[in-house]
Amino acid sequence: MQTNHRINTRDQFMAFFRDDETLNSLSVDDRIEIFSSILLGSSDFKKSLLDEIFSDYGVENLEVREVGNKLD
Repeated sequence: MQTNHRINTRDQFMAFFRDDETLNSLSVDDRIEIFSSILLGSSDFKKSLLDEIFSDYGVENLEVREVGNKLD
């Protein structure tokens, strides 16, 4: 059974996101779409964030290495 959730405000979105039952109504594809598009830009990608995500999901076969800015 599919439930339609109307989200009009930030508070409604965050309540949806934090509720396991309603969050579980999203498909894997929905979750990947949200995950891959929610950050604003490249400045949001930090080694510490990726390390935390890998740790939270038990990912042990990937490593994030930080490199300096390269100028061509």
